[in-house]
Amino acid sequence: MYDIGFPNLGIYFENVPRVMFTIPVVDRPVYWYGFMVVAGIIAAYFLGVWWIKKTGQKVEDYTDLLLLGLPLALIGLRTHFLIFMHDGVTNLQTFFATFFRFADGGLAIYGGIIGSIIAVVIISKWKKIPFTTIADTAAPSFVLGQVIGRFGNFFNREAFGGYTDSLFAMSMNTENIPGFPHGSHITEEMLANSALIDGHQFIQVHPTFLYEAFFNLILMFALLIYRPRKKFGGEIVLFYLLGYGVIRFIIESLRTDQMMLFNTGLPVNQVLAASFAVVSAALIIMGHINHRRTKR
Repeated sequence: MYDIGFPNLGIYFENVPRVMFTIPVVDRPVYWYGFMVVAGIIAAYFLGVWWIKKTGQKVEDYTDLLLLGLPLALIGLRTHFLIFMHDGVTNLQTFFATFFRFADGGLAIYGGIIGSIIAVVIISKWKKIPFTTIADTAAPSFVLGQVIGRFGNFFNREAFGGYTDSLFAMSMNTENIPGFPHGSHITEEMLANSALIDGHQFIQVHPTFLYEAFFNLILMFALLIYRPRKKFGGEIVLFYLLGYGVIRFIIESLRTDQMMLFNTGLPVNQVLAASFAVVSAALIIMGHINHRRTKR
């Protein structure tokens, strides 16, 4: 009996754990979700170091960025999620009580982007390095962190879309889905199309976390290839915000766990994705116009 599978591809995984191992002395579990996030951070750092050394920059400047950026990004990731999640947070006591429950998931990437931008601004002022230089150096690394971190959603059985029978449809044993069937991310269509396999109920959904990881990987390589050819400072980070905005806007429409922008009925991540994409596209166009003018 499999736990998570891709039946139309003939790929099946048995006994997919949420807990990686338990630390014996303190009896604390280490979750795969957290491991994938940390692995993404480490891989992002070393990808950045490669470019930093290649361009003659100082590694220690970006180590300081990492040390400052991690807590600011984490605060942004978690705060964004807690503010806009379905149940919301009713007061500061609830907010702080919930903030450190990372094992349950709940990191909203646009909060992390905002936190990271604040960190880049601070480091830029402190080290007297142009903001655009730091941002262009860090952007592809940030995407790599997203790609790897997204697989934490696989182990947590979260961030998936509605029912589908497409080629990449993902089938999951409902016994291991947190909150099933009461979570608002579980739809009637999923339940109506669920299947009993050897006495176990399975739902079949869009693996939207996998879609996002795949297209982000393509975006990362595109940024790496284009970075040496950029026309102006800040172009790489703008292309990241544009590319990821388009990716997230489309994929967010498939997800069933959308966070709403208060009482507007609009998915907050789609609003942010569209906003970042439109503003970035406009700034890229302006940058290219200015670049052509200076070459005349």
